[in-house]
Amino acid sequence: MEKLYKDAKVLIDRVIQANMPQQAVRNALKNHKFTGNIYLAAIGKAAWSMAHSAWEELGDRIKHGIIVTKYGHSFGNIPGMEIIEAGHPLSDENTIAGAKKAVEMAKGLKEGDELLFLISGGGSALFEDPLPGLTLADIVDINKQLLACGADVVELNMIRKRLSSVKAGRFAQICAPAKVFTVVLSDVLGDRLDSIASGPAAPDLFTVDDVKEIVKKYKLNIKNTVKWYLEKETPKSLDNVESIITGSVRILCTSAADVAAELGYTPHLLCSEMNCEAREAGRLIASIARQINGGAHMFKRPCAVILGGETVVTLKGKGKGGRNQELVLAAAEGIAGIDNLLILSVGSDGTDGPTDAAGGIVDGSTAQRLKEKGIKIRDVMENNDSYNALAALDLLIKTGPTGTNVNDVAVILCK
Repeated sequence: MEKLYKDAKVLIDRVIQANMPQQAVRNALKNHKFTGNIYLAAIGKAAWSMAHSAWEELGDRIKHGIIVTKYGHSFGNIPGMEIIEAGHPLSDENTIAGAKKAVEMAKGLKEGDELLFLISGGGSALFEDPLPGLTLADIVDINKQLLACGADVVELNMIRKRLSSVKAGRFAQICAPAKVFTVVLSDVLGDRLDSIASGPAAPDLFTVDDVKEIVKKYKLNIKNTVKWYLEKETPKSLDNVESIITGSVRILCTSAADVAAELGYTPHLLCSEMNCEAREAGRLIASIARQINGGAHMFKRPCAVILGGETVVTLKGKGKGGRNQELVLAAAEGIAGIDNLLILSVGSDGTDGPTDAAGGIVDGSTAQRLKEKGIKIRDVMENNDSYNALAALDLLIKTGPTGTNVNDVAVILCK
């Protein structure tokens, strides 16, 4: 098992490094010709890294820049740029302050100017300015309701974009007549531009009827001012935007397969759009692991089975954890007693839920070792306390903030 854990660490480190945004931004910029004054706005968990790469390529051609990122996700000054750290996953006052600075810059753009708009995961929470009559508390309340119900990122963004003056294509409208060149690291399954960061520079493909279905589905408690905006249509076309997606969970999974092959495992990339409850994903992955242990012909040891996406957690308890931690803890029961096999799940941004862990890792001995410590997995799951359970056995994966965010990858690694 020691060799498996060593290989797992190498795999995690190398996959994250392979999906850092620097080279992706450089490639996007090399294929784009700027003809006028360049301004920059960067939002999301990878905003600093993306902006720094742009500055390395363009230097003082960038007249001014605004960077809005998560607390702890900026790594020093960048010439000519203002850096604002703000709240994630729930917006705070700094979120609004950063958005207002970006809007002020956008309002000053003229014909012939171009805004380089760098978007990464977390942009929805980090780039916000409520529409007139609404408050940040209104948006935070809706977000909390949706998160607690287990809504996925597309559903979350479908609602909150309609309450914002900078989402649903509205920020691009503010930039006009200037052109907007958008470089995107996608944290949304299917890479929908109108959902990534709630589409500040993308026309909204959802309708009022779609929104009503989500409100009904999750029985949202909304006040009249919020309801009024949810029943208003959003921009359906933009003529000043060019967008390119430079990173996604599909690339993340492909990187994992490449690294696994180099380590001597036969890779099997099963899917890159996993979208379900974290505990259900964990149980499914455990069942695949049992198939491997039983000698399933399609998986020959040594092998690495790879799944990517973004699961959700429906909150029932008051514990501490994140979707990747809950996934592996759910899997631990299903692989109890199986040797020479482990399961890991990690968020590429290095922060899983409201914790300092990126994810977790379990093997066939985990369930028994927890039991010996008086920890019952089912009780832990009911209280959504996966962090403390995994911490008890030193099974948390901690990478620190990575500077990127392209969803999660889960791997069954077996000898």
